[in-house]
Formats: sequence, structure tokens, C-alpha cells
Amino acid sequence: MSKNWGKFWKNTALLGWLALGGTPLAFGQKYTSQVWSPDLGNGKYKNPIINADYSDPDAIRVGNDYYMIASSFNHSPGLPILYSKDMVNWTIIGHALDRQIPESTFSHVQHGGGVWAPSIRYHNNEFYIYYPDPDFGIYQIKAKDIKGPWSSPVLVFAGKGLIDPCPFWDEDGKAYLAYAYAGSRAGLKSVLGIANMNVEGTKVLDRGTIVYDGHELDPTIEGPKVYKRNGYYYLFAPAGGVATGWQLVLRSKNIFGPYERKVVMAQHDSPINGPHQGAWVETPSGENWFFHFQDKDAMGRVVHLQPMTWKADWPIIGLDADGDGIGTPVLTYQKPNVGSKIVQPINPQESDEFDSPQLGLQWQWQANPDGTWLMPSQDGKLRLYSQLVPEGSKNLMALPNILTQKFPADDFNATVRIRLHPNEKELGERTGLVVVGEDYSQLFIRRINGNFQLFYGDCKKSYSGKEEQVKAIASLPDEFVYLSVRVKDGKHCYWSYSIDGKEFKNVAETFEAKPGKWIGATLGIYADKQKQINDSGYAEVDWFRITK
Repeated sequence: MSKNWGKFWKNTALLGWLALGGTPLAFGQKYTSQVWSPDLGNGKYKNPIINADYSDPDAIRVGNDYYMIASSFNHSPGLPILYSKDMVNWTIIGHALDRQIPESTFSHVQHGGGVWAPSIRYHNNEFYIYYPDPDFGIYQIKAKDIKGPWSSPVLVFAGKGLIDPCPFWDEDGKAYLAYAYAGSRAGLKSVLGIANMNVEGTKVLDRGTIVYDGHELDPTIEGPKVYKRNGYYYLFAPAGGVATGWQLVLRSKNIFGPYERKVVMAQHDSPINGPHQGAWVETPSGENWFFHFQDKDAMGRVVHLQPMTWKADWPIIGLDADGDGIGTPVLTYQKPNVGSKIVQPINPQESDEFDSPQLGLQWQWQANPDGTWLMPSQDGKLRLYSQLVPEGSKNLMALPNILTQKFPADDFNATVRIRLHPNEKELGERTGLVVVGEDYSQLFIRRINGNFQLFYGDCKKSYSGKEEQVKAIASLPDEFVYLSVRVKDGKHCYWSYSIDGKEFKNVAETFEAKPGKWIGATLGIYADKQKQINDSGYAEVDWFRITK
């Protein structure tokens, strides 16, 4: 059964890549989702183009290729890189940040810390990424090839609360860095700043100048992206709050201002709340497009694509039906004119057969991983070695070795074929499938007195150290079993399990997924233990599948 399904997934991936006109291995597997596809197949697309938590997206075009990056917060590897030929169909091609620094901090789970809103630029034939860590400052990494290797992070601007950087190299050779402040660390927010930077982009030359104060008109303004057009410097910036705000654009003939202000996109009567924060991209044919996110609670911040036009040197994002210069987000629209045609929809990877010696690019850990945590494929099965539960922890959210991926749609089914192979000593080992968030729930397997048992566990307000509540569900055989969660409306979770993969028994408990700290809920698998000796047992995961 596993081999047949493996062939199905591999063939689907291959067809997707051939549709891009490439070779199968050029950018890794291409994947077609069963649960979400924005490409309507008739020359149009629907939003969101990525119905998953790729928060704070920034995007660029290089030649005929499009690249997108996103926030990754405490997850490792960080800074996912996505690739597209048409701005609608996307695939994950890598991560720019293998491990977060400092290592002493990110060997432990740092909910809400790590990589906040980044920016990507292509300058002097190199890719540059600037990302903020609100507890340390703004870092730069760069690479000649988008696939890497990426340089080690350089601290460009040290300081607490510095966030949302965007570099800009002007025609005269001077370099600048735009940024914002996180009030939780800096004691100030709702302002944008610009600092002079050396031409290498590795060091600011001053502590910056505040160029716009949004306290009165644009509270919580942040996330500036810098562009230049027709002699104007533009700061594209979200304001008004993550779930409720609008897209603002500022312009000036001088990069340090003073800046004129204009709202260029707002929710209006659309169902797209808080449409803002993203990137302006121009196609070779001269079309203008804007990427932004929408906050969908447990789903996280999903990615939308909007048409964009210019009028009197001001952008209008979305459709401006009443002619007031403020666009409204579109739900469906004609695909960008990029000169290439995608034959089969392509989506960020989800399901995994674990047939590769490298872990799938959709997976991230809760903290920097150690080499003892897993073997990516052993006879076509992922092997997760049980890790000691952190001292004093009362629930799973302190566990760094949860292997997670994003919710892929509002409605889907996630199923894992899994087995616990514990050490001969009783170490209190377990393995399970978990919906991760500040509130979480899970099904897990544990051997007690030689007998395998299935448990349901959940925890409310886990970040506050609340204890997980556990209930025994059933006895299990010493073999592979199937754990499954059905998610509806982006949050309602219904658990079930099966011995044979055919007949699934529902677990009575239901659960409402909650987001994590600045991230959406995720799906996770793990193996842990209560005691430490000179060896450990492991979990075997035959496959993980996302289906309708």
C-alpha cells in the first residue's frame, strides 16, 4: 500500500514540474494539493493563492522567475523560500536559514521569537535577505544562487525591538535600511525609520531617523518596503493592526521625507479582513501586482495576490469600483500575463512518503534540531528517536523536537501511519499526531507494562504552563496504526484512529484549534520520553498524507 501511494505522489510531483518546463530535480519535487488550488484552470485564479501560514510575505522577480519568502518565527529551518513561474502556482524550494542564532537561545523553544517579517532583494547579481529578530536586531544573509549556500547571518543593526527591515540601494550608490519598532521590546511602535547603511549592506552607519509617525492616522504602522519610481521614494506599509488594518503608501522626493500619505487598499465590503503587508512586483509585460496576507486566526496569515495600477504616481491595489483611489481585494481575477502557461496546478508540499534521505521541505522543528532527533528515511520510513521531555515542562509546547507543518487549507484530513518502537527499558516513551497551538490536542501511543495504548490529550493555554489533560482511548497492537484528524472551517478538529487503515473509529472529544504566538496552528509528529539512559526507542512513520 505504501509503495503504490509513493508512486502516486512521485508521479504527481513530476507532472507538476514538467508543467513548468523544467527537469524533475531542478528545484525539488513539485506537488499538486488535493485540498487547495488557486489556479482555476480557465485563465483565472482565486485568493488566497497560498491558503497556508506564509506570514509577512515578500516577493521579487528575477528574469522570468518569482521568489517569495516569509516569516518563520521560532521554527527551524527558517525563512522558507518559494518559487513560481506565474505568481499563482508556488512550490517550496528551500530555506535560507538552516539554524537560528544564537544557538544557546534557539536550542530551546522560543514561542513568538526568532524570524519576524523579512525582505528579499536581488542586487549586484546576488540575493539578499534581511530579517529581524526583535530580541537581538536586524540580520543580513546573501547568496549568489537562490538555492544557496546562504551566508552566515551578519548583525547589521543591533537593538531590541528593531523589526521589519527592507534594504534599498539608490542610483547614486548610497544604501539605506528601512525598519519599524516592536513596542513589546522597544517601548515604541507606530513609527517608521530609515538608517544610512554601508554599500555592502552589512552595517548601518547611524541609529536611524524616524521618517513617519502613524500614531494619529495609522496606528501600528510597520512592515515598510522601499521602492523608487518616477523620482519618488515609496514606503509601502501596513497599518491599523494585523487583522483589521489597511495598506498604506507613503511617497517623497527625499528618502528621509517629508512623506505624503495615501491609503491604497482596504477591506471595504470584501470578506478579506486586514488586507496588507507584502510586496509590489512588476512583470516583464509591464503588469503590476501586489502580494499581501490575511489573518485567518488558527489558519495563520495566508497569501493573496492583487492586481495593481498607477494613477498620478500613486498605486491602487485591488479594484477601485468607486474611483476614490482605494482598492478593494479581489476574490478571483485574471492570471498575470507572464508568457508561460502552467499545465497542472502546483502547490506548496504537504504529504510525505518519507522515501528521501532528506527531510521534506514542508517540515520545520519547534527549535534548532539536533542530529539525534531523526533519520529521514529508513526503508521508506521516517524514524523519530525519542527525546527527553524538558525538565519542569507540563505539556508539549516546551518540546523542541516536534516536527511540524502548516495547515494547508480550511478543510482537510491529515493521516499518519505510525508505530512506536520503544526501548526495552520502560522510559515512558510515546509518539503521536498533534494539532499544535497555544491550545493543542493530540492522539498518542504509549507502552505501559508491555501493552500498547492509545490516548487523547489536550491542553488549554499551554504557553502559561497549564497541564495536559489525558484520557485513555483504546488498546493497540504492536504494529503500525493510523492516527487521523479532520479539520473543518480552519479550526474544528475531529480525531479518529484505525488499526487496518480502512475502518476508522471516531474519538468522542472535539477540539477547536487556536493559533500559536504570531503563527497559525500546525500539524505535528514527535517522539519523547520521561527517562534518559544510554539509548532510546523511536517512532516509525511510514507516511503522512493530506487528503480531502
